[in-house]
Amino acid sequence: MQTLVESTIGFDALVASRRTWIETVLKPWLRTAPRRDLLFAEQEWIDLAGRADPGKTLWPWAWSRFPVLYVDDLGGLEETYRVIVTLRDGSQHTGYPDARQSLRGELVLLGDSVVHGSRNLGPFSIDDVVNVARAGTR
Repeated sequence: MQTLVESTIGFDALVASRRTWIETVLKPWLRTAPRRDLLFAEQEWIDLAGRADPGKTLWPWAWSRFPVLYVDDLGGLEETYRVIVTLRDGSQHTGYPDARQSLRGELVLLGDSVVHGSRNLGPFSIDDVVNVARAGTR
């Protein structure tokens, strides 16, 4: 009778397989899933992704559907650049993404309106955002 170690793949192959699954299945799904499904995935995240913090993995990967908001290995939203967020209803909102306040699939911007001064805009559901583009700098 074979021992358990002899009958299974090596640990390195197992790790590589898991990484491949994350890159080819999990991340692409996160980039297209509706917020409702993302919230469910967050509850099951330990089973899906291991002990990784959903705030540092699931949500940044979900927001990576808008590349302006995502920098590989940042562990959160890109806050450096002013962005224009276009919503499903056609409205546009300009400001800096606030990673601290943007939680669980809802984006908050630190607005920079001359008329209204600096104020928070949002939260905007990931389901309602259709485009995010860099705005010109001040």
